[in-house]
Amino acid sequence: MAKITFLNPEFFWLFLLIPLAIVWLVLKKNQQSATLKISSIKGFKSSQSFWTKLKPYLSVLRILALSSLIVALARPRTVDISNKTKTTKGIDIVMAVDVSGSMLAKDLKPNRMEALKRVAADFVEERPNDRIGLVVYASEAYTKTPVTSDKAIVEEAIGSIKYDNVLQDGTGIGMGLATAVNRLKDSKAKSKVIILLTDGVNNAGFIEPETAADIAKQYGIKVYTIGIGTNGMAEFPYAIGPNGQFLFQMMKVEIDERLMKSIAQKTDGKYFRATSNDKLAEIYGEINKLETTEIEELKFYDYDEKYRPFVWLAGFLLLLEIGLRNTVYKSFI
Repeated sequence: MAKITFLNPEFFWLFLLIPLAIVWLVLKKNQQSATLKISSIKGFKSSQSFWTKLKPYLSVLRILALSSLIVALARPRTVDISNKTKTTKGIDIVMAVDVSGSMLAKDLKPNRMEALKRVAADFVEERPNDRIGLVVYASEAYTKTPVTSDKAIVEEAIGSIKYDNVLQDGTGIGMGLATAVNRLKDSKAKSKVIILLTDGVNNAGFIEPETAADIAKQYGIKVYTIGIGTNGMAEFPYAIGPNGQFLFQMMKVEIDERLMKSIAQKTDGKYFRATSNDKLAEIYGEINKLETTEIEELKFYDYDEKYRPFVWLAGFLLLLEIGLRNTVYKSFI
């Protein structure tokens, strides 16, 4: 909706002159009026016409014309503002997610994998100006979604994450990291980030995590590492029952935090430990704040000058006053 503004509002101070102008007109009128002493005006009252009664209000036209000119000098105009944003520093992000069987552990609710999916989807929602991709890994790794600006595709891919029995079970941290690096190495973005999440130790794959970290550093890719899992014991799946459901037993949680810290430190990233659903959400929230995208906001102003009607009104009122004084009221002046 268009908004009315004034380019020169200081001219409104001229309204302080209006009372002085009224006083001046009254004094001038009294000076120009002749006096005649008579015993009674009874015979004149009935002879007053409409125009005679209207004459004292001629000065009002001049005051209104002056007021209209003051408003015109203040330059009223409507302004329609439209905003456009332009990303000046885009970020390409790849989330590398462990989908090994241990991600079904129940120390996070309802399990680690489902808790991650909810938080990761929220993270994507809060990055509208960045491109995001998704890599999943167990003992092997593959790209589930290449780096894209289509958030609907990324969110759908996150929602479809599940324990993948096509991948050989195990935790190939080096495989997941290397695949994520491969997705970003040719990126032209100003910043390139990998969020690497695991709940175990590297025990599979033919690429060492440290080697993959060196490659990430070479390409200027920052790696944030997240170890997911409570401290102590947790319910882990250990077998599949006769009805196809997972069987759980209490087992010790083991995460190679030394390795995760090393990867993060080498690539100028940061290591986090998610021991609960709330902690996991806090971690993604902190990464969201650390990796800010620079946005340039462009505002376009469309002005429509509105002073002309006030000028025309002032001119009309002055001409009306002059016309009446020199025609209808000429004999009175």
